[in-house]
Amino acid sequence: MKRLTSAETRQAFLDYFAQHGHQVVASSSLVPGNDPSLLFTNAGMVQFKDVFLGMDHRSYSRATTSQKCMRISGKHNDLENVGPSPRHLTFFEMLGNFSFGDYFKRDAIKFAYELLTQVYGIPPDRLFYTVYRDDDEAFDVWTKDLGIAPERVHRMGPKTNFWQMADTGPCGPTSEIHYDWGKEACTCGEPDCSVALDNGCGRWLELWNLVFMQFNRTQADPAHTGKFDQKLPAPGVDTGMGLERILAVIQNAKANYDTDLFTDIMDATQEILGHDDAFRQENFVAYRVIADHTRAATFLVADGVNPGTTGREYITRMLIRRAWRFAHTMGVEEPFLSKVSETVIAKMSGVYPELEQFREAIRYQISAEEGRFVRMLDRSMKVLDNMFDQMTEAGQTTMSGEDAFFLYGSHGLPLEITRDVLKEHGLSVDEPGFEKALDEHRNEDFDNGEVAVDLETYKQLAKELDGVSRVYNPYDYDRLSVSTKVVALLVDGKRVKTAKQGQKVEIVLEATPFYVESGGQVSDTGTISMSGAEVRVDDMVRPVGGLILHVGEVTKGKLAEGDAVTATVDATRRWDIMRNHTATHLLQASLQHVLGKHVRQKGSLVAPDRLRFDFTHDHPITPDELDRVTEEVNEMILAARPVQVAQKPLDEARREGAMALFGEKYGEIVRTITIPREDGQKFSYELCGGTHVRMTSDIGPCLIVDQSSPGAGNRRIVAVTGHMAQRLIRDRLRTVTNMAGELKSTPDQVEDKVRALVGDLHDTQEKVEVLERQAALSSVDTLVGQAQDVGGVKLVAAVVQVDDPKILGEIADRCKDKLGSGVVALGAVVDGEVRLVTKVSKDLVAKGIHAGKLVGSLAGLVDGKGGGRPDFATAGGKSPAKLTEAIKKAKDFVAGAAG
Repeated sequence: MKRLTSAETRQAFLDYFAQHGHQVVASSSLVPGNDPSLLFTNAGMVQFKDVFLGMDHRSYSRATTSQKCMRISGKHNDLENVGPSPRHLTFFEMLGNFSFGDYFKRDAIKFAYELLTQVYGIPPDRLFYTVYRDDDEAFDVWTKDLGIAPERVHRMGPKTNFWQMADTGPCGPTSEIHYDWGKEACTCGEPDCSVALDNGCGRWLELWNLVFMQFNRTQADPAHTGKFDQKLPAPGVDTGMGLERILAVIQNAKANYDTDLFTDIMDATQEILGHDDAFRQENFVAYRVIADHTRAATFLVADGVNPGTTGREYITRMLIRRAWRFAHTMGVEEPFLSKVSETVIAKMSGVYPELEQFREAIRYQISAEEGRFVRMLDRSMKVLDNMFDQMTEAGQTTMSGEDAFFLYGSHGLPLEITRDVLKEHGLSVDEPGFEKALDEHRNEDFDNGEVAVDLETYKQLAKELDGVSRVYNPYDYDRLSVSTKVVALLVDGKRVKTAKQGQKVEIVLEATPFYVESGGQVSDTGTISMSGAEVRVDDMVRPVGGLILHVGEVTKGKLAEGDAVTATVDATRRWDIMRNHTATHLLQASLQHVLGKHVRQKGSLVAPDRLRFDFTHDHPITPDELDRVTEEVNEMILAARPVQVAQKPLDEARREGAMALFGEKYGEIVRTITIPREDGQKFSYELCGGTHVRMTSDIGPCLIVDQSSPGAGNRRIVAVTGHMAQRLIRDRLRTVTNMAGELKSTPDQVEDKVRALVGDLHDTQEKVEVLERQAALSSVDTLVGQAQDVGGVKLVAAVVQVDDPKILGEIADRCKDKLGSGVVALGAVVDGEVRLVTKVSKDLVAKGIHAGKLVGSLAGLVDGKGGGRPDFATAGGKSPAKLTEAIKKAKDFVAGAAG
């Protein structure tokens, strides 16, 4: 067997298939492009999903990739096995070769066998095979074409050897290739140990899975009868072989962690922490977890998934925190994971250039998250220790989901860490209970008011039209009007032949100049017209690949399928959008220059009236930083730099450092937008399919009008350009001029004048507050003098006039002090709401009069609630009109309590 490094093993795979006519395609992002059904890319075929579904077409029919993958989820995962297990990983690389209607089973099997035995030099007697139970074709290829002994090829059921994307859709049999580690590696103890037992025995390592997408399943078929399986017109091949697994075989490593993919990372960790070999071996689980989790977090941040509290970002946070918690068990006190990430970048950036491109962002995000966790870990662990003690005293062995959520929500301990720590103490956690508590507290902001649509209707329509609907001259948005033809009409989701005035309609045109919402840029609006008929286009929608819908209303006449029409974009609105879009590119570049390279786009809105840009940054932007960003953006606008548009292969653009919006889906050929400086260096370089001005000077002024934080670790900037910026400047100048007139000053003196007035006002307010406080407190003697005797208990119960709840409390304190022994119940209306305070002297508390119960009874009478200690309590209420009657009831309460 050849001894190869991880880089050589990966390259040998890609080279082999390139030599056999396969297009080498770069790995797609860990964030699946426009695919909300997946948390992360978890297989090599994800980026080709639409190709297999017939909704996308490529210039090649054979492809090969080394795809970065994540298989982990917040609710259902075996994360606790990462470290103790020699095989379990979170992040991994999937080597794959694909056929889109080209070769099928025979070639796929031959390619796999030849690569393993001839290129990698794996002894054939170490390989065993499985096929689907009914797949005679695959069985014959192995046994007849390749001459494999039939007893080494096992027929298996659908659980292991039949693949399907979902209950319906593309599916097909599979063939697996397994490596035999030898009898001495057997862990099942079965005398007839073999792959066919499928019992998880450590002797057998599944190396490669060859999926033959042969059928389209029209109905769910849990029993795998096959009666709903229709043959695909162009069957495909999707294969996957984990790099870590094949490397373990090639390097004779019984654990993935013993290959150079991980030993380099663990060597760096050991050097950073200053451990000796014996200590590292003793703590091998911690070392494995640190290596796996840091590697995964490095790739996630490179793909724009920064640490956060929900969804994908929760996973990044959890991985960093869990890695550091394992480091902490070895006595580590200071952050260090960002240094470990440097080794990951150095080792893998040659294959995945985004690691080097976003080096600063990776170090920044990992370091910041690690620092946050280090600062709160001791405090949260003390809370967890107290919970252990309480569980022990109560004889509990399972922590409630509510308690686990309290640790997560209030103290930043991910469920996975709580589970790890509990397991170390022989305890467990109620995970379903945690998920229930999480769901109850989660901000469910998913209802956008839209009515669910039947995508099957659109899928069928797209199939019937088969690419008829298209954008006119994609990426060339200069032409704002196109003569075209209506190829389909839909009303209420159903296809119709005609649509008349007043009807809401969805129109498919043969060609369109309209931009369809994507990448944060809103859709165009405009008209579709012909002699005697017109449609107002309010929105554009692409419900499925290959289908573009013009959504609007027939405002005049009648429209019919087949009509020749003119589609016209609202040009003024388009120009406003273009100005904002190009300004967004300038803004992102300037934010990186001023704040640092860690700045990454997290979302945007490009509309005609404003632009909104969300990005990664931990702190509010200072006024000075905002000024520098604004100045740099406007300098680029005034410099009248060209906005250069080019199309090039995706891989080339990535290697040149083009910024991409992760989560967006990019094709083989991408459109790049470059805005150069005067010296020819790139000021901004992004992948973008949106509309842009030709020169930066077309943007006009760009003004930042707001900054905020949409979530932890993120900032949001809102800006305006062009017409809206001009209006803002005009309105602000008018305001300043008017204020100068009122202040009898010049515009440039307004700021000083206002400051002086504000200072005077502040001084006056302080004096007024002192006088109000003195006046309010002067009423104490009067209130005490009016005290009632209720069963031998002195009671002061009154409504007082105050503007500050603190003064209300002071009055109550002084009243109680003057009474010596007694009860005080005061109420006031502050800012339209009822405020209540009660005080009870210690001797009366001992006799059973409780201030908290008293204030609670009064609060209920004013539609409020509250409570507190036996000697002091407060409450609020919503009904000021009921306050006087409520205060009178204090006498009844005291009478009952004193009696």
